[in-house]
Amino acid sequence: MAPTLLFVHGACVRDADWWWSRIVGPLGIGTAAVRLPSCGEGGGELGDLFDDVEACRRAIDAVDGPVALLGHSYGGMIITEARADERVERLLYVTSVMADAGQSQGELIGGEPAPWLDPSEDGTIGVRPDLIRELFLQDCDEETSEEAVARLTRQSLAPFGQSPSRVGWRERPTTYVVCTEDLATPAEVQRGRVQGDARVVEFEAGHHPFLSRPEDFAKTIAAELAG
Repeated sequence: MAPTLLFVHGACVRDADWWWSRIVGPLGIGTAAVRLPSCGEGGGELGDLFDDVEACRRAIDAVDGPVALLGHSYGGMIITEARADERVERLLYVTSVMADAGQSQGELIGGEPAPWLDPSEDGTIGVRPDLIRELFLQDCDEETSEEAVARLTRQSLAPFGQSPSRVGWRERPTTYVVCTEDLATPAEVQRGRVQGDARVVEFEAGHHPFLSRPEDFAKTIAAELAG
């Protein structure tokens, strides 16, 4: 039985379903997108990493049968912790962070906030629209870029200082997809983030391969799920 693929999007965006909509058809399997409370998709106050993990677990519970988790960028932090359910068969990280127990995303990235980030004293962070186009969406067409920018949102800073207590990539077959044309997180940085026995697959695209090359990306993911 083919697993249902749950998509977990990255930081500072909303409208979870939209980001993955272009690869749902080409994949040809059951899919769902996780809505992240830390990005305001849960209603009420902004959540933290563990609220996002709980949202992912609820999405797992809603599936009848086996599940695979795909975490993009910050989403990798969530799938690392959320894999506790025995039905989770595989983890896929896409230009993401693979944290070990006790490691936060902020610690792994290190240094001052990246120039494209816009932190605020109110405890939230956003992405500068002018820089997301040239660093994150440079291989997308103009219409796609505009639609992506329209879905930027502010996110709680809390998740970036939190770390997983359970480490899924130590317990489940894992793939890391290196996006070789990512200008925000260069390929050599991505390769340096791979941990454990993760299989590494290189894909020629920028930070959002599911937007810029959806059909080819879907084939890559389908091949990993079949393996």
